[in-house]
Amino acid sequence: MKKRLLSASISALLMGLAGAPSWADEEVSAWRLFVADHDKPVVNVFDALDGDRLASFKLHGPANLNRSESGATVFATQGSAGVVSTIASGIAFHDHGDHADIDIDDATLLKRELLGNQPGHFFERQGKIAQWFDGEDSAKILAESAVLADNKDVTKVNVVAPHHGVAVPFDNYAVVSIPNPDDGSKRPIGARVVDLDGKKVGDDALCPGLHGSATSGDIVALSCETGLLLINQKGGAPVIKPLPYAKSLPAGSTSTLIGGKGMQYFIGNYGPDRIILVDPTEADSFRLIQLPTRRVHFAVDPIRSKFAYVFTEDGKLHQIDVLKGAITQSLRLTDPYSMDGHWNDPRPRIAVADNKIFVTDPLNSKIAVVDAVSFKKTAEINVDGQPFNIVAVGGSGKVHGDGHGHDAHHHESKVQ
Repeated sequence: MKKRLLSASISALLMGLAGAPSWADEEVSAWRLFVADHDKPVVNVFDALDGDRLASFKLHGPANLNRSESGATVFATQGSAGVVSTIASGIAFHDHGDHADIDIDDATLLKRELLGNQPGHFFERQGKIAQWFDGEDSAKILAESAVLADNKDVTKVNVVAPHHGVAVPFDNYAVVSIPNPDDGSKRPIGARVVDLDGKKVGDDALCPGLHGSATSGDIVALSCETGLLLINQKGGAPVIKPLPYAKSLPAGSTSTLIGGKGMQYFIGNYGPDRIILVDPTEADSFRLIQLPTRRVHFAVDPIRSKFAYVFTEDGKLHQIDVLKGAITQSLRLTDPYSMDGHWNDPRPRIAVADNKIFVTDPLNSKIAVVDAVSFKKTAEINVDGQPFNIVAVGGSGKVHGDGHGHDAHHHESKVQ
């Protein structure tokens, strides 16, 4: 049986429940950080609540990390090695309608790997995963549940020709990028709905320079040089609708896109020292925010929905109020990290877990911990090597016990 990894507060609570003669409950949290090294084929796992290292996994190459919506799995894309490894986070939620149960186990490196030429964009939607391979003419689609069960079922969807693109999975369809017919090394020129046999459905949507994808609520967005493509599904095949950039915007475009949690919006880059907020439901959908220096990384807060965070090259973390469309607080965390040099040089990355913001500081082998409420640095986590990509998994809820033999390991929970 796998060892249960509970924080000290949870363990103490369960000991108390064992001797409790009457019903009791208490709010608990379980959060983990998965941190990939910039140069080494290693992913370290930390308890986000106390900073303790829980595990270390050796991979085939340096990895870019993506977590699933459920948080049950973390995917480590190793482009140089042609491998996508899968890690079971050890934190799983089970929906029971009026509540959810949580299971907390060891994080484990699974045997299940996706192999292919130049693995690239990862996209997951409602438990279905689409893994893109830049060097192949098909994308691989599979279910998260199949990965956890070590089921080898994979659907390959033809994408015409190898190119740097993306696939978005839907129930019985996928939206895939269309390669540039003149030069496959250039960015895609549009998006196409196909069934799982790769057959085209409906008309293609133009999207010159397609790069960047995200989900917020029930909308998937793809970014183009001319605006966004908004994809929605209501009953049948996905429907693509263009959202052109406003004529009032200066010249520019978005190539990295993140979707808001709890509120429906998107945030993207728009030039080196600006970001753009997109509300797809408003007539005036776009708002620009000027940054003090060039942008390094940005992330949304999945818990405090109106906030996003941007790290800039002067070593500062900025809190963005999405409703106001403005920077509301700034905090210096590190020495400057210039954006001159190679795009993949080791630079800070942001993740949010519970009431904390975590910012990797790869050149100083540590992770800065910021209280999300006070917006002040409260701690550091020392990490061997160069901590780079980081994702957070976890949730909070209640542990129940009634003194009558009920399983106190069941928690009424919410996942973030």
